[in-house]
Amino acid sequence: MKKDFLYNEIAGNIAEKIKAGVLKAGDRLPSVRMLSQEQGISINTAKRIFLELESQSLVHAKPQSGYFVSPLNYLKLPLPEVSQPIPVANNREPDELMNVVYSTMGRRDLTLFSIGVPSGNLLPLAKLKKEIVLATRELEEGGTEYEPIQGNMKLRRMVAARSLAWKGNLKESDIITTNGCMNALVLCLMALTKPGDTIALESPCYPGILQLAVSLGLKVLEIATHPVTGIDMDALKKLLPKINVCLLVPNFNTPLGYCMPDASKKEVVTLLAEYNIPLIEDDTYGDIHFGPERPKCCKSYDKGGNVLWCGSVSKTLAPGYRVGWVAPGKYKDKILKLKLIHSLSSTSVINEAVGNFLLTGKYEHHLRKLRRTLQENYQKTADAIAAYFPQGTKISRPQGGLALWMEFPKNIDTGELYNQALKKRISISPGRVFTLQDQYHNCMRVCIGLPWTDDLKQRLKEVGNMAKMM
Repeated sequence: MKKDFLYNEIAGNIAEKIKAGVLKAGDRLPSVRMLSQEQGISINTAKRIFLELESQSLVHAKPQSGYFVSPLNYLKLPLPEVSQPIPVANNREPDELMNVVYSTMGRRDLTLFSIGVPSGNLLPLAKLKKEIVLATRELEEGGTEYEPIQGNMKLRRMVAARSLAWKGNLKESDIITTNGCMNALVLCLMALTKPGDTIALESPCYPGILQLAVSLGLKVLEIATHPVTGIDMDALKKLLPKINVCLLVPNFNTPLGYCMPDASKKEVVTLLAEYNIPLIEDDTYGDIHFGPERPKCCKSYDKGGNVLWCGSVSKTLAPGYRVGWVAPGKYKDKILKLKLIHSLSSTSVINEAVGNFLLTGKYEHHLRKLRRTLQENYQKTADAIAAYFPQGTKISRPQGGLALWMEFPKNIDTGELYNQALKKRISISPGRVFTLQDQYHNCMRVCIGLPWTDDLKQRLKEVGNMAKMM
């Protein structure tokens, strides 16, 4: 464990120096032997560090010469602008294009840059099948009985145990299982709001959350958001008198991929508690961090039970299993009542199987590989964007998650780009589906959950060429 921590720390430090420009393209790095001596680590550990950096496309080896810093062209691209939504609540219907884009989900004849889940090729499918069989054998009546209303005991216990990594200190009794994270968000909003209430959200925001809010008759107030640090705290403070509930995705929000600093998480929890405004925290992406440590959650700073922390394995392990949960704090009784009315029970066999997967350590082993792959995918995708997309393109630099956000010059309409790309069997996510306002027409989200291949790179190049012609 100590060796793994040291390995991650050294590799992470070198990576950060490269990304910050302290180590520049073409710089020669210490030899394997020198790194071993300088850091007091074994030769094998030093080799492993260089292999890790090489897998991230940060360094490359030259025969008989050693390792050198690779050119990272995407770092030359500027960040997208801080969003500036109009601070007026509205409940207009989401853009119809949203339904069109998501109707392509599951189509194997398309290259889906638009769908934010990991490809089945990145998931431990064989191991999951074995867990399903094992769960069927272990559960009484083969898993055909209803679970307790609060959910599978093993799954809740393991989710609580994993909360220690982000200082959540949850107990199994704090957690209620749900049918995916979206179901958790539905239960939270139904418990906390009534039609006509106002909800504050990040902007740009995940389209499913926008659809959910409008379907419940809520008015949406979009908050100005920075692509690296998240919501503008000053903007939030000005909006507080107008809102009834706040829903945030602080860790690797889609589409921007930012991770809110700990100080901001603490501040937003304290601020909302003072105004008695509940905070719904969607932590679906928290386990997919590119850095060495799992980030804290807003729930880490919750002292009065005002934060409803939601999560799932839909973005990490099995999108189709629909396994999620919520730690609803002081709203637990309300959530339990709504779950009883609307779903009664979760799927026994599936929840038991996922609980076993977490218990045996297979989940964490899978996550380590998935994080590394997604980080490599991001860097390769970003380099392709730097090479093939129009001059003036800006991209986010996600610190985790499954997507990056692109901002084109104003003359490029990504709604039209979507139509052109679809004719070539490529699906993208136009920026205007991430808002209820008239904005982001020159933006788009690119998901990084597909296995990186030469063909995928070529498909991305085609999108870039189409954008150049607009």
